[in-house]
Amino acid sequence: MINTLNRKLLRDFWRLRGQVTAVVLVVACGVAAFVAMRGNHHSLLASQNATYEEFRFADVFVNVKRAPVSVIGKIAAIDGVAAAETRIVRDVTLDIAGLDEPATGRLVSIPETRRDFLNGVFIRKGRYIEAGRRDEVLASEAFVEANKLDVGDDLSAIINGRFQKLRIVGVALSPEYVYGIRAGEIFPDSRRFGVLWMNRETLEHIFDMDGAFNDLTLRLTGAANEAEVIARVDSILDEYGGQGAFGRASQPSHEYLTNEIAELNTTGIFIPTIFLGVTAFLLNLVMTRFVAIEREKIAVLKAFGYGNSAIGWHYLKFAFLTILIGSALGIAVGSYIGAGITALYAEFFRFPISGFEVTTDILMLALAVSFGAGLLGALSAVRRAVRLAPAEAMRPEPPARFQAGFLERLGLLRFMSPAVRIIFRNLTRNPLKAVLTSFGISLSVMMLVVSFYMYFDALTDIIFVQFRLVQREDVSVYFNEPQPPTARYDLAALDGVLRVEPFRIVPVRLRNGHFSRRLAIIGLEPSGELRQMIDRERSRVAVPPDGVVLTTKLAEILHVAPDDQLTLEILEGKRPVKAVRVAGLIDELIGLSVYMDKSALNRLLGEDDSMSGAYLAVDQSKAPPLYRRLKNTPSVSAVGIPEAALSNFNATISRTMYTSISFIIGFASVISMGIVYNGARIALSERSRELASLRVLGFTRREIGTMLLGEQAFLTAAAIPLGWLLGYGLCVLMVKAVDAELIRLPLIVSPKSYVYALLATVTASTLSALLVGWRLRRLDLIEALKTRE
Repeated sequence: MINTLNRKLLRDFWRLRGQVTAVVLVVACGVAAFVAMRGNHHSLLASQNATYEEFRFADVFVNVKRAPVSVIGKIAAIDGVAAAETRIVRDVTLDIAGLDEPATGRLVSIPETRRDFLNGVFIRKGRYIEAGRRDEVLASEAFVEANKLDVGDDLSAIINGRFQKLRIVGVALSPEYVYGIRAGEIFPDSRRFGVLWMNRETLEHIFDMDGAFNDLTLRLTGAANEAEVIARVDSILDEYGGQGAFGRASQPSHEYLTNEIAELNTTGIFIPTIFLGVTAFLLNLVMTRFVAIEREKIAVLKAFGYGNSAIGWHYLKFAFLTILIGSALGIAVGSYIGAGITALYAEFFRFPISGFEVTTDILMLALAVSFGAGLLGALSAVRRAVRLAPAEAMRPEPPARFQAGFLERLGLLRFMSPAVRIIFRNLTRNPLKAVLTSFGISLSVMMLVVSFYMYFDALTDIIFVQFRLVQREDVSVYFNEPQPPTARYDLAALDGVLRVEPFRIVPVRLRNGHFSRRLAIIGLEPSGELRQMIDRERSRVAVPPDGVVLTTKLAEILHVAPDDQLTLEILEGKRPVKAVRVAGLIDELIGLSVYMDKSALNRLLGEDDSMSGAYLAVDQSKAPPLYRRLKNTPSVSAVGIPEAALSNFNATISRTMYTSISFIIGFASVISMGIVYNGARIALSERSRELASLRVLGFTRREIGTMLLGEQAFLTAAAIPLGWLLGYGLCVLMVKAVDAELIRLPLIVSPKSYVYALLATVTASTLSALLVGWRLRRLDLIEALKTRE
């Protein structure tokens, strides 16, 4: 049996179904954003941990020029080393059918006979290499898919200037290349970079590495001191050209993946908190005004013997039932959206073990947060309900104290129509109600501004600065070894090359006291035009004649400022240790970088005007034969094409980001609609008797519609500038919150974002006005004019 209060609850739910639906959708948006974002964060983190554990991802990595396998005993004996394995790793040029540009293949040695090893491989398709077959390779999944290859296809590798056929026998994944990028790049280019796992004996023969290795990976015990292990490894491998061991935190794939997970964690807390905060505010607004309308019914319930707790619980149930429906819908929608976004992430984060998962903890937290927000919003309204004494509640609410408003005292209202006068009189006589309604609308405008800022401004600016201002070259050429200055003229002599700007890249460990970071110094030509240093304000920063320029984020990590001294441990050649001055800082949007004048860097290294590669401006009509020439140049290890990287970015990462942000914009728009509609609908409920009286006095439907909706239009118009201001403030907080090493957000909110927020709000207001206008046309004058005897 349903008791009396529950029957009333169901009737109220049906009677207020429009307002309830709006609140349900607002709650659903907040919960869906929470479930999708927290679910994505958890899924990526769980996939990372499971993959690392299952396939024995290494803790320490080191590259070396050439070291004998015999030293592995010394390294394995270091306290804290659980496992140590040597490898041969070399980049070679690949000639891919249908691809004019040269691609880079990273050859990584694996045991000829299948067994467990560090950074193991998961074979998605095909089989493991067979013993004795020297042409068989496993190819990374992203590379195979991007080039439409399959098991059984052949690749042409250019090794030491000679073509060699390689056959793909398996499509594989590895924890070392979850995010597959070449050194010095930020965004993956799976079309032009792939990992090929090949048997150890073949690579020893090809690169004359019998009994030697050039790459080492270590797994540490739980009690190991990573810094001490790295120092011991470096001391052992120093005489063999060791380039400095580094921990998992500096491994490129892990570093980018960890930054993405951290960013998801930040946005997964930040954005849903805002949405649910707005939900609490809206629910408080709805419940407060709902209880005010229910004044007489509360009095009757108390007169019939219902106590404060029963009445308070009745109205809390109204709020909780609304939240429960909204939460259930939000969990379903959030799970669907989260699964879709996780599938998009899988296009560039390649996990052997992956999938979207909404854990019980996330569901319970989503329900707890949404019900907490609902309780916070409804509590003050319920407290108001239970405080009403029956005798007081039986009387109509005391009328407002009317007096001439500011506009009336100025005499401005006399020039306005009666409908407009009533609008302004009602606003000035209920200022708190007007302010709260307008503030609620401004919150929806705020969220729209932030959403459009992320969609239109932040990503667009990052792409423009990186690919149009910083990377202005058509082609980047990287050499296997530093080349003499004559290589510049060899490149300039190639048909189709219009301009050549050499650069020098040197791996270093930067130290300031106990703060350190392993990176590469980029030596640029001061007069260079193809690669420039551009800060987040789009201003060019000049290359100083001496000293280094650090990105502000790197300076923050190393705790240095301009004119401070920084220790440079050079990780190639004779490995000198030098002290350099921090000549300046540059506030870049992407990555961590350290720059230097190329000539000053050459002097610091004690070498001639050598170069690691060059940036080229190319005549595009002659690009295909130029690429073919570069493919056959033994000294060229890799070729980068910024335009291709941009296309790849737009095809993968930006699509994922834009998809996520599109959902946020959709959620913000629904919330905007919910707030505006609820304000207008509650106003109709509160003023139905007044509007009916005006109809009886001869006012037309159009005129009373103008009074009601005109008031909402005025409140919406007043809310938009405040929403713009709040939105800008929230963008400032977003910029501070999303301050990762991989990417930083620029604080550039374009007029377009404000305009789109305005249009979305106006659209929501118009739709709300149409719905409320439909209700207004169906207003029952007799019912509305009824009063108690």
